[in-house]
Amino acid sequence: MEISNAERTEVLVHALPYIKEYNNKIVVVKYGGNAMINEELKNAVMNDIVLLSLIGIKVVLVHGGGPEITETLKAVGKETKFVDGLRVTDEETAQIALMVLAGKINKNLVNLICQTGGKALGLCGLDAQLIRAKMKDERLGYVGDITHINEYPILDILEKGYIPVISTVGYGEDGKVYNINADTAAARIAGKLRAEALISMTDIDGILRDKDDPSTLIREINASEAPELMREGIISGGMIPKVECCIDAIRRGVKKVFIINGTIPHSILIETMTDEGIGTMFL
Repeated sequence: MEISNAERTEVLVHALPYIKEYNNKIVVVKYGGNAMINEELKNAVMNDIVLLSLIGIKVVLVHGGGPEITETLKAVGKETKFVDGLRVTDEETAQIALMVLAGKINKNLVNLICQTGGKALGLCGLDAQLIRAKMKDERLGYVGDITHINEYPILDILEKGYIPVISTVGYGEDGKVYNINADTAAARIAGKLRAEALISMTDIDGILRDKDDPSTLIREINASEAPELMREGIISGGMIPKVECCIDAIRRGVKKVFIINGTIPHSILIETMTDEGIGTMFL
C-alpha cells in the first residue's frame, strides 16, 4: 500500500507529543521471547530502539537468552533442569550462561544496533560490579537474587550518547557468577534509574480477561489492582512473576510499565508513540 507524503507527515505530527513526553527520559526495554529468535522481528526491535535513541530518548536494553543457554548446554552434554520455572545452575552452567549471555548474545545485539545506525556498548552485571547478587535458593544453585544495582556505569554510557546493552549475569560477595532472571533485572535496573518507562517484551498481547479472547485485553492496570486479578486467576501461570516484576518496578519509582507482544513488528513504537498502544500498561 502506497503512503502519501501527507500521510507520512500526519504520522510524524501525531507522534510529536510522545516524542516530547519521552525526550531526554530513560526507557528500559526488557528484550526476550520469540523477538530474540526470529531475525525479522529482531531487526524490527533494533530499528525501534535506534529510532527512539535518535529522537532523544535514553534507551537501556536488558536481555536474557534462555533458549541459547539451553542449546549450548545440550551441545556440551549437560542436562537442563528447572525448579519453579528457574534453571538449576551449577558452577559450570553459570560459566556457560556468562559465555552465552555476556559474550555471544550481548555482542551480537551491540553489533546489530551499530549496523542499524545506532551507538551501543555492551555490559554485563560483572562490569563495574553492576549487578550484585546472592544465592536465591540452594536448590537452584547459582541463580541470583539481586542485592544491589550500581547505576553509575549505565548513566555514564547514556550521557555519552550510547545505548547500554545489558546481559543479566551478576557477581556475588563470594566471587561467584550468578545467573539472574531478565525480568527481575530489568525491573530493578529501571527502578534504580528512575526510568520514565519499562517495556517488557513477551510472546502474548498483555493481560487478557479471557486468555482465549484477544479482544479482552486490559489496557491499563493500577499496580494496586494486580493482586486481585491474581486471586481471580486472570493473571496466572508464567505471567505472575512478570507482573510481580512490573509491580516491583512501579514501587521503585518507574512511572509506567508496559507488557507488550514482541512478536508484532515495531510493537515498541506502537506502544510508546500512539494513543491506543498495543499492550497492558501498569501505573
